[in-house]
Amino acid sequence: MGVDTTSIDLILTGGRIWTENPTQPEAEAVAISNRQIVRVGSSREILSFKDTETRVIDLRGRRVLPGFGDAHVHFYYGGASLASVQLRSAKSREEMRDRIAKFARSRPKGEWILLGEWDPQAWDSAALPTHELIDDVTSDHPVFVNRVDAHTMLANSLAMKLAGVDRHTSDVAGGVIGRDSTGNPTGIFIDASKSLIERVIPAPTVPQLADCLLAAQKHAFSFGVTAVHDMGFVGSRAIESSANLFRAYQLLQAAGKLKIRTSLYTPLPQWKKLADLGVLGCFGNDTMQIGGLKGFSDGSLGSSTAWFLQPYTDDPTNCGGPSDELSDPPQMRSNLHRGDAAGLQLAIHAIGDRANQMVLDFFEEIIQSNGPRDRRLRIEHAQHLQPSDIARLPRMDVIASMQPYHCIDDGRWACGRIGNDRAKRAWAFRSLLDAGATLVFGSDWWVAPIDPLAGIYAAVTRRPIDGSCPEGWIPEQKISVREAVHAYTFGPAYASFRDLITGSIRPGKLADLVVLSRDIFEIDPVEIRDTKVELTIVDGEIVHQGDSSGL
Repeated sequence: MGVDTTSIDLILTGGRIWTENPTQPEAEAVAISNRQIVRVGSSREILSFKDTETRVIDLRGRRVLPGFGDAHVHFYYGGASLASVQLRSAKSREEMRDRIAKFARSRPKGEWILLGEWDPQAWDSAALPTHELIDDVTSDHPVFVNRVDAHTMLANSLAMKLAGVDRHTSDVAGGVIGRDSTGNPTGIFIDASKSLIERVIPAPTVPQLADCLLAAQKHAFSFGVTAVHDMGFVGSRAIESSANLFRAYQLLQAAGKLKIRTSLYTPLPQWKKLADLGVLGCFGNDTMQIGGLKGFSDGSLGSSTAWFLQPYTDDPTNCGGPSDELSDPPQMRSNLHRGDAAGLQLAIHAIGDRANQMVLDFFEEIIQSNGPRDRRLRIEHAQHLQPSDIARLPRMDVIASMQPYHCIDDGRWACGRIGNDRAKRAWAFRSLLDAGATLVFGSDWWVAPIDPLAGIYAAVTRRPIDGSCPEGWIPEQKISVREAVHAYTFGPAYASFRDLITGSIRPGKLADLVVLSRDIFEIDPVEIRDTKVELTIVDGEIVHQGDSSGL
């Protein structure tokens, strides 16, 4: 890529720059011109290119990294969640009820109350709530709020009434309707059963989608995230709403408002629409691209719907099960094979070891039948893997797209759910890297915080968020800070086929950088979670500046 050095727009000098460039891993300064990095070197060398129009920022020894990528977000939901009821930090059912009641009083009658992210593991008893908890404080508002994993939902009576759900409603393949001893719905809907309520929730308009995307972008920039892989909508609305989501992104880009680099993944069953248009993987420009397909093979560990080879330790009659997509294996196999044959990228959700094994089986068949090419196949989450399957990922060049914050969140209770032996293979960062697999990190925001520094802290310390296991939960699976940074910078760039233009700080690449308040390579890893982002730069433009950065 040619670069223009005739006019330098911005120089960062006096820093500690981690470049992710093996031939020049550290530097003091960087020069930026016309959206691109043009020089990387010593402060003295780079300052010699300064002219009268150049802005110079003295970093005073601060650590600089390539802009963070987040390889797995649901960006619309993330933006919408910023203005929704906040339930994640509620410490009891009563506090959850009180927060919903207060939020309901602030909203117009008839408006749906959604999202929320309630966490029963933070309560005295982790038993699931029921609609009776909130019915009397939400009589004027239908409610459908999600557990932190977004695979389990709570509906109030009004929402179920609007959806026509009662004791006579049939179960849904790939889902669970919570029922009491008399067969009446409790308000709990798991995985595919969520569609029973989702079908009556008004779909967001394109302007509403755009507003939420802008809110999400601002929030992401505050954490140093310069690129996201948007896995789009989840549930029954995914196919219906994906076109409007793409329209919202296009409108923002046309208006010059979309600055975060976005790779949008569309539902796997829509492969033919993209193929019929002739779209190949990662079609677009350096800001917005499409061409990836997102599929589901199972549910989640928290909802006990992740699909395992052996039963759950706390529920010997349950191994979890396939997603609604995988409940018809021939159809899902066909979608995968034909989507890949059309040149589209596959990214498939798999949590349990059986689900991961089946996805790898599908991928192996695809490689054999469709022939060799640079696919960059992805397993989203890759959370629980058999040792023999860990070895398959590098052999087939399959990317493990993982979310380290889930490790320190679920690590509070995972052993009780799947037992100590299986837990030793959970979030196997070290084993995957040692096997030669490509590891990329993300957050799963809105389900978890988008903060990459929290993710790096999680991967390096593996300390559960409740303070247990101060030496780390399954500490043999810890990785180094440098390995975690690589998985949050170059890793997402590679996974989205953007590694030639982003992911590292080297001449010719686009100028996406982040400046931190502390040097995370030097401090105690426990302190990484307290580090702040002081500057976020995209295309050479400062898009976020911390209030106390002093820069």
